[in-house]
Amino acid sequence: MAYLSPLSFLLLIVAAAAISLPACSSFQTAQTRTLKLSRHQHTPLFSKDEMSNVDEYRNGVTEFLSNFMQRTPQEAGEDVDPLGFIDFSAPKVGKMSLEKLAATLDAELYEKEWFVTGNVNPIYFGDDFQFQDPDVKLTGIEDYARGVKKLFSEDSRAQIISCEVNKAIPNTITVTWRLSGGVNIGPGLQIKPYICYTDLTVDEVTGLVVFQEDKFDIPGWDILLSALFPFLIGKVTAPPAPEVEPRVVKMPVEEK
Repeated sequence: MAYLSPLSFLLLIVAAAAISLPACSSFQTAQTRTLKLSRHQHTPLFSKDEMSNVDEYRNGVTEFLSNFMQRTPQEAGEDVDPLGFIDFSAPKVGKMSLEKLAATLDAELYEKEWFVTGNVNPIYFGDDFQFQDPDVKLTGIEDYARGVKKLFSEDSRAQIISCEVNKAIPNTITVTWRLSGGVNIGPGLQIKPYICYTDLTVDEVTGLVVFQEDKFDIPGWDILLSALFPFLIGKVTAPPAPEVEPRVVKMPVEEK
């Protein structure tokens, strides 16, 4: 079992009290129902059952909260796939310069915000793609897409501030973005807006993204405490991240 600091242990107890018993009961009932799911209907990103696509939980609080993930309305049906419009087996894009890939991803992310929508474009990701943030590790771009689609509510935003080649880390593109909205845990929790930094590692040979690591500008306890007790925002916890100024972002012109 992962080690919990005294603060994490306290937050875990608070989180358990904050999540209503009816929501917990409904989740457990949904987990035990027999459903005829399509091949693409995976369990949640934060799920502890035998079908979980999480390789590793990186903190105990997240592992605990995984028990209270909601089921989406789409998952209640037998044939609906919320990401069925994505061809995860599509041919990969040809290798391009790191600068052009950064500009391309900037345009794609600005439009699709797949860090929270799951609406990824798989052509930019290697088959061995891995994701990591302060909470979990997982493998595969499809599992990543379905995980974030399941986790974040429909009003969530991933507003892209910049997407640039990282001059300090080789073969890396860094995306700076503002996360806001909510997560589908228990009755639902609103997220205080904060800034995320996503490092995308690009394979030198294929030119595809093979690793993604997300980092946050505030600690995990601040995120959780702000979600559970929003009246503490700006007093005990950090204030919300400022609004993002709109940008004009265009897809790079194809070379002839």
